[in-house]
Amino acid sequence: MKYLVALLALAGLAVSIMALRIHYMDPGQAPPCAVTEKFDCGAVNHSRFAVFPPKTFDEAPGKHHIPVATIGIIGYALILILALLGRWWLVFEAAQIGFLCAAFLSYLEAYVMEKWCIYCLWSQGIMTAILLVTSRAFLRAHDQAALAREIGAALDRIVRPWKWTVASGYRGSAFSRPPTGR
Repeated sequence: MKYLVALLALAGLAVSIMALRIHYMDPGQAPPCAVTEKFDCGAVNHSRFAVFPPKTFDEAPGKHHIPVATIGIIGYALILILALLGRWWLVFEAAQIGFLCAAFLSYLEAYVMEKWCIYCLWSQGIMTAILLVTSRAFLRAHDQAALAREIGAALDRIVRPWKWTVASGYRGSAFSRPPTGR
């Protein structure tokens, strides 16, 4: 399971690197992902929402912004490392944050810019897959822990009557029961 999440994170890392390349590309050049009027990642990656915090219209030049694709690279690298370490709770939390960020960016693409970035859609799909896989792994690990507690409780019920025998040094036969008075 961890290798599947790691592979998905590597795919997300590659998509984010391609989006960052488009972000730093000259806006006059046609990016390779400018397919139609509605699907133009160049327009999306050069918009004011392609950086964090978003650019304002009356902003003085020289203010520093972080490209959203860079945040994606950091997020996918974090998910990759945490998945390989088997830290499912942290992977699950990072996947939730990444999914919400990607969903918000998809909202901006759909209703504010009215243009779609193919790389962003791929990233949204990859992050959704990571969230589904990690939630399954996290729930399965939680179920295994609950099962281990139930088995431990059952073993405790079986062993409890014999604890007195071992602790007191009762020297009956191997098949005799301990005294009933506790």
